[in-house]
Amino acid sequence: MIDEAIEGEELHEHYRFTASDGQVPLRVDKFLMNFIENATRNKIQQAAKAGNILVNDQPVKSNHKVKPKDVVRVVLAHPPHENLLVAEDIPLDIVHEDDDVIVVNKPPGMVVHPGHGNYSGTLVNGLIHHIENLPKNSNERPGLVHRIDKDTSGLLVVAKTEFAMTHLSKQFFDRTTERLYYALVWGNIQEDSGTIEGHIGRSFKNRLQMDVFPDGEYGKPAITHFKVIERLTYVTLVQCKLETGRTHQIRAHFKHIGHTLFNDERYGGDQILKGTTFTKYKQFVENCFKVLPRQALHAKTLGFTHPTTGEFLQFDSPLPEDIEFCLDKWRGYTLNSKE
Repeated sequence: MIDEAIEGEELHEHYRFTASDGQVPLRVDKFLMNFIENATRNKIQQAAKAGNILVNDQPVKSNHKVKPKDVVRVVLAHPPHENLLVAEDIPLDIVHEDDDVIVVNKPPGMVVHPGHGNYSGTLVNGLIHHIENLPKNSNERPGLVHRIDKDTSGLLVVAKTEFAMTHLSKQFFDRTTERLYYALVWGNIQEDSGTIEGHIGRSFKNRLQMDVFPDGEYGKPAITHFKVIERLTYVTLVQCKLETGRTHQIRAHFKHIGHTLFNDERYGGDQILKGTTFTKYKQFVENCFKVLPRQALHAKTLGFTHPTTGEFLQFDSPLPEDIEFCLDKWRGYTLNSKE
C-alpha cells in the first residue's frame, strides 16, 4: 500500500533533514517533532501511515529509528507553500530606500520569509508587493542577505538588485558589517564587558534549539562581544556586537554563560530564573512577561558599505515599546527595592 501511494502521484518534498553524526537512535515521529515547529505527533504519524515519510528514500513507519547521517524527508502531493510567493500589501517601517537597497525596521512577531507553518504575512510577502523583481538568493528568498528571528525586532537590509545582493552578501561573509543588538538577560552580569566564544550547532536533544560547543567539536565558530548598559536587580540590559552571524547566536551564547534572555520561551527564559520566592515578586515577573510576550532582543544598529556609492551607512532603531515598558517596570522595581 505504501509503495502504491508513492508511485501513484507526483510528490513534492516539503522537509528534508539529515541526522547528525551524534544522533542517538530515535523514532522518526519524535525526530520530526524536534525539527518541525507547530507539528503534532498525530499528524506526523498520519503522514507516515500514508507513506509520506521517507528515510534514505524508503517509506518508513512512525516507529522507525533514525540513526546518524540518515536523510529524513517528508513528501506530499501538493507543492510546498513557501515556493508560492504571494505579494501582500503589508505596511513596512522603511528606514531608508534607494535604487540599490532598502532598510526595514521589522516589528516583533513578523516572520522574515515564508516557511513551514508561515506562508503569508511575512516581511518578504510585503517586500515583493512594495518592490517588483527582487533578486533571489541561493535559497530562493527575494532580496535577503541576512535575517532575524520572528520574535526579534529591529533592522534588516534588503538588496534590490543582483549586484547589491552579491556585494552585501560578501560583506556579511567577510564580517565587515556592523550589527549591534540590545538584549535583556536574566541575572546580574558581573563584568562591564566581555566576549563569548564557542561553536554553535543544532542541539542533539532539541533540534529547534542551538547549543554551544566550547571545544569546537561540533557546529561553527561564533563570537559575541557584549557591554553592560544597565543593571536592574535580577536582570541586565546588554549591548551585543556580533562578530559572526550564527542562528540564535545571542540567545544560545547567553544561555551558555548562565544569562538566558528574558522571556525567551525556546531557551527557558520564560521561567523565573532569578529573584525571590515571594508571591509579589512572581506576580511582578509574570506582569513583565505579559508586557513583553517574546524574547527581549532588538537589532538596534546596522551598518554596511553601500554597494554603489561605497559610503558606509549606519542606521539606528529605537527600542520598541514592549521592551521599553518592560525596562520601566524593572527600573521601578529596582528603585523600590533600594528604598
